[in-house]
Parts: sequence; structure tokens; C-alpha cells
Amino acid sequence: MNFKFKSLFVAIITATLLVSCSDNNDVPLTKVSKKLVIENYAAIVLQNYKDALTDAQALETAINTFATTPTEANFTTAKAAWKTARESYGTTEAFRFASGPIDIDDDAPEGLLNSWPLDENYIDYVDTDANSGIVNNPTTYPTITKASLLGVNQPGSNEKSVSIGYHAIEFLLWGQDLTAPADKKAGQRAYTDYTTKSNADRRKEYLKVCADLLTDHLQLLVTAWEGSYKTTFLALSEEVALKNMFTGIAILTKGELSGERIFVAYDNKNQEDEHSCFSDNTDRDIRLNLNGIVNVYNGTYKNISGPSIKDLVNEAKATLGSEIATALTAAQTAVNATATPFDFAISDATERPKVLVSVNSLNSLGDKFVEGGTAIGLKISAELPD
Repeated sequence: MNFKFKSLFVAIITATLLVSCSDNNDVPLTKVSKKLVIENYAAIVLQNYKDALTDAQALETAINTFATTPTEANFTTAKAAWKTARESYGTTEAFRFASGPIDIDDDAPEGLLNSWPLDENYIDYVDTDANSGIVNNPTTYPTITKASLLGVNQPGSNEKSVSIGYHAIEFLLWGQDLTAPADKKAGQRAYTDYTTKSNADRRKEYLKVCADLLTDHLQLLVTAWEGSYKTTFLALSEEVALKNMFTGIAILTKGELSGERIFVAYDNKNQEDEHSCFSDNTDRDIRLNLNGIVNVYNGTYKNISGPSIKDLVNEAKATLGSEIATALTAAQTAVNATATPFDFAISDATERPKVLVSVNSLNSLGDKFVEGGTAIGLKISAELPD
């Protein structure tokens, strides 16, 4: 065999082997860098929290404008700003349950940002009591400040005694939703609650302080992921960091989103159990939470894109990677098929079955994530911790 022919023969054999390897779904041609997967996740988290902070700052500006000039137009603008702020925050929920600064311990800011459900009459008047709430009780709560509202948020074991956060602001903007689900209307609070109604000035101050606290607590998360926690996270062993990342989206998918946020309200047929019950924004919450899960799994967010958990699973077992991709698409399809608003979806006889399909699809996806974790050598759970 002459040299040229021998070289050609070797090249053909090598190409054949490469093609053979690529035909084997469980044998990768290249190795995904776990370090880069972890770094890409950190970049996604930071940017998403920065976006949430920016939108919360815009919300605070809109609320301050309304408090200074309480017109119906400014009230509408403030409500629109709240919905915009929920868009960026909704996808950050995929960073929950991952042993990160959002909910790592009792002092973490999650309970100060997004606690729900809340007792409306803890904050302000309700349909059955015109004098209820902190707003209407200057004797017990003489001053409304950041310190005072922080001090009465979920005291003791009263988890529903929520005084601050997105949903406190939501209630202050929309009021109770007393409309029938079939009417497809949100709460009907009038802007005159801030002009002529009893304790209007205290109500304005309460709203302003809540908005100020919201940006404070989001800034804590941005600062952590820019500095101290980012350093801690990147110093974790690759196995621990990846386990945290994968556990976060697995639990959010099955235990939290499917279970607590959808099925509980579905089972009870009660709009009080839905995530954003005052504004009827729950359908967006659900979709955004799922989008956040997709972002983490795929390693993408806006213009950020890099090595991902998906790549690791595909590298370890591409057949399973394909199954997870199918389950993700099925979950998105099922969730997007549910009716809006959410209180109508859980109460209407024709629409209710679609909600249950979304629950089951998310459960299946969560289970597939657990399999994906096993495939890359991680033991993860999709169940909410006790």
C-alpha cells in the first residue's frame, strides 16, 4: 500500500468511526465543560435579577408619581408597571429551591418579595370590613415605614399575614377581585381610595413604602450574584453546583408550579388560591415560571446562551435528552392551552380539564428532570422539601 493510498484509507476509516459514533445516541463526539455550564447559569441568574430590579425601579417611579398626583391615568400606569415588573421576576422563580440567596434560609428575601397567598384584611379594608388592616389602624400602627412593615411581615407562624412584596402591592393597586370568574375581570379598586376614602394618605404611604422595599430586596439579590454569592457558587464542587441548578428547576416544575400554584387552586376551585388573584395575572405567572425553567435547562436568557444542563444530559444519554425535550414541549403546549384568566380556567367546566392536563404534563416533566439528573450522576428530587 503506497503512502497516499494508506493516508486515504486511514481518513476513510476515521470518518466511518466518527459517523458510527454520531449514530450512537448515547456516545458524544465532544465533552461538555461542566465549569462553563455553571458559569453560564450564573450569568443568566445575574442578568435576570438585574432586569427584575430595573422593572421594579420603574414600578416604584410609577407608584411615586401616582402618590404625588393621584389621578386615574397615573393609577392605570402604576398597574401596568406592576404587570411589567412581574414579567422579569416571573422567570427568576427558576432560581428558587437551588440553595441560593433567594431562599437559602429564613433570612433570605423570598418571603419579603413574593409571599402568597395573603390575608387582604391584614393590609387594608375588605368587602366585609371597611376598617380592617394596617392602613386603617393608626392606633396599633402609628407609622408606616420600611422598618414597621418589615416588622409585621408574617409574624410568628402567620404565613398569610403578609405585609409587603409584589402581592401586597398588587392588592393595594387592584383590591379584592369580587367579580365572577366568567366576567373575566380583575379587582376593581378605584383610584379614589387614594384621594377621598378614609386613610387615603396612609394608603399612599403604604404603597410607596412597599415599592421601596421591593427594590431594596431585589438589589440584595443582584449584589449577591455580582459578588459574594457568585464567588461562593463558582467555588462549589461541580457536582454540588449542578445538583443545585437541576434541583431548583425540578422542584419548581413538579412540587411548586404543578402542585402548589396550579393544582391546589384547581382542586379547590377557589380564586383566592391563585398566585396573582387580585390582578388576574396568574396565567402570566405560570407561563413565566415555565419559561424560566426552560431558560435554565437550555442555558439561554435573552442574548445569553452557552453550555447547559441540556447539553450535559444529551452528552450522557441523548435518547433521554430527546425525551426531556419532548416533555418540555408538551408542558409548554399544555400550559399555553389553559384559558385566561386563571380563575375562569379553574371554574369553567369546559376549561378545567385543560388545567389538569397542564398539571400532569408538568409532573411528567419534573420526573424526567429527575431521570436527567441521574444520567449525569446527580441525585435530585422534584418534590417540595418538608
